[in-house]
Amino acid sequence: MGMDQLTRGQVWLQEVLQLMGIQAPVTLDPQRQWLVIETTDPRLISIFLGDQGAVLDALQYLANVNLNLHLPPEEQFPFTFEVAGYRAKRQQELAVLVAQVAQQVRATGKEVAIPHLSAAERRQVHTLFHQYPDLETVSRGQEPDRYLVVLPKKMR
Repeated sequence: MGMDQLTRGQVWLQEVLQLMGIQAPVTLDPQRQWLVIETTDPRLISIFLGDQGAVLDALQYLANVNLNLHLPPEEQFPFTFEVAGYRAKRQQELAVLVAQVAQQVRATGKEVAIPHLSAAERRQVHTLFHQYPDLETVSRGQEPDRYLVVLPKKMR
């Protein structure tokens, strides 16, 4: 099912880029199940990644909403868009951040806030924290000032 969904996403993203007047091929990364906008043009990379990847995140959000609309949950697919290695690099940075915050929360027993994450990054960090069963994550605040908090799980 994943490749069919990826191909559907590839067609959708290619059409959106063409409508935006952007000439860049979209390829599939089957290992990660990501869609990759292939460009080395610094101007295009800047458009997608300026302001912490906001345009890339917005396109990804639109794809997830449009392509999963009216599908039952088991048929929905989480689309991820990549350009110029941004997502892969950011994923590594977030993994290091999660390990550091986990260590800090465990050492102090106090909650730690993680500000300045996009909605997509907050979801990713929530998922990364699943490897720490003694810790939990919650989102607080309202957009655009929403942030993540990590705290020890309550003893029940």
